[in-house]
Order: sequence, then C-alpha cells, then structure tokens
Amino acid sequence: MSSLSIGVDVGGTKVLGGVVDESGSILLRSRRDTPKQGGAALSDAIADVITELVASHPVDSVGISAAGFVSSDRKTMLATPNISGWNGVNLQEEIGSRTGLNVIIENDANAAAWGEAKHGAGRNQDHLMMLTIGTGIGGGIVVNGEIYRGAFGTAAEFGHLRVLPEGHLCGCGARGCFEQYASGNALMRHARESISATPDMAHNLLARGDGTIAGLTGKHITDAARDGDAVALAAFTTTGQWLGAGIATLSVILDPAVVVIGGGVIDAGEILLKPTREALDRYMPFAGKHPTPQIVAAQLGNEAGLVGVADLARR
Repeated sequence: MSSLSIGVDVGGTKVLGGVVDESGSILLRSRRDTPKQGGAALSDAIADVITELVASHPVDSVGISAAGFVSSDRKTMLATPNISGWNGVNLQEEIGSRTGLNVIIENDANAAAWGEAKHGAGRNQDHLMMLTIGTGIGGGIVVNGEIYRGAFGTAAEFGHLRVLPEGHLCGCGARGCFEQYASGNALMRHARESISATPDMAHNLLARGDGTIAGLTGKHITDAARDGDAVALAAFTTTGQWLGAGIATLSVILDPAVVVIGGGVIDAGEILLKPTREALDRYMPFAGKHPTPQIVAAQLGNEAGLVGVADLARR
C-alpha cells in the first residue's frame, strides 16, 4: 500500500485536491471550480482532480470531504444541503469507477477534526472536540483516538444544539440553535445590535465598509477589533460568551481534553478565544472540581479537511 494518499475537499466554490504523505504534508495540489449544477458534473470534476494528481504520484486510496450527512459505511452522501444532485449518491462507486482507486467519503467537519487531531493543534490527543466556526457551526469528535460518527454517521452536529428555547429561527427549522448565537453569522448580528444600541460609537466600524450596517463584513469587524474598536470587541465578547457556554455544555457530555476552534472566525485569535475561555470557566458545571478542556486555535486552516480525509483514506 502506498504511503501517499489523495484528499479532496469539496466546497461550494472549489474542488481542492492534494497528494498527502504520512506526516500530513501536501506534496501537490490540484483545483477545479465547483460546477453549479452539481451531480454528475461535480463527480467528473473530482475525478479530473484525482486523475491529474495520480499522474505524478503513486497512490491507491482517495478520501473525499464534503459538507452533509454521510452514510455510516462512508460510501454515500445521504444529504448535501449546499450541493445539487448529490443526495443519496454512492460516491465510492461513482468516483471509484472513474479513477480505479479505493474511495472513502467523510463529512467535512469530521475530516477537519481528524486533520487537527493527527497533524494540527490536537496532535497526541485521544479525546478531542473540534468546532468549525463559519456561516454556521460544524463539529467533529475524536474519542479514544477514533472519530465518533454515531449510529447513523451524523454525530457532532453541534451547531444545532438548542441553547435558547424559542430563540432565533435556524435554517434547520428549530429555534434557539447554538449557531444562531456563536457562529460567523451570529457575530455579524451581535455587531449590528451593538451598532443600533450605541450608534455614536459605531462611526469607526461603519467607515471600514460603505458606511452602512449592510456594508459590513466579518473581516471589517475582525480588523476593527484588532485596532481596539469598542463595538467590534463587544461583538466578539458576546460571541465568545455564547461559544464558551456551549462548549461547557458539550464538555459535560464528551469530556474532551482539547477543544480546537477552526473556521474563518478564528482569524481573530485571542480576541475570540479569551472570552470563550472565560465563559467556559464561568459556566462549566463542577467548576474548580473538574478539569476543563484546553481551548486552542486550529493550525491547519482551510486545508485541515483535505489533510484529514487523506489520512483517513489510508486507514
């Protein structure tokens, strides 16, 4: 069996593949745009990426990471909310028949968690939880050195833990989900609420965009917070408080040694992590009597899923 494998991370805009060695290093990359029509066209794009990579490196296994529900046997995409034409598709068969290689499928958050556990911020930790903070909140769990997927392969949907009964309506159809209060979208809402409450203090922040609340982006808020803007810092503090409280609840169930925070919002670093740790200490049951997990920033960035799923393909 080759010591190299291919990881392919399928996103809404790009299909990124890489040849990955056993140390987690990416030796070669290949990219295609994600076809908007999804379905067979997307499977063809993935196969093209793999074929290009295989031409220069000997591999016999491929891992594919994508957002959505993956069957417990890691062969079929059960549901892909952001990709057309992939619900119920056996990708192991579709991609395997196109490339002649062994193929496994993995949820993108699981793959990222495994990448961080093996080669990133969670190295040498057998009990790890990862939260990927972007538009929503994704999650992955490593227990006893293995990914925990649950009975149906859909465990660790942390974003849909209900933290506030009858709270904000979530895209999943429930109200009060975790990601409505601690995600990138939540950060934007917290910033807008702070601007509305203290408009006289918001001029600096608004000036980073087009002068309107609608013109603000997450990057504007992060840059302003780095410069000490009070409104931006308040938005991060509120987001971190919700995040830490949610981690406290999850820790009672999972008891991880390390919680890795990834996704776009972690670009803010300690601006987000400090209030998150403070909230964890404040809301953790049995505080002072029970060890709390370390909260650390992810190290592999946007390539965590690619590296993780490549490693899983070798197992």
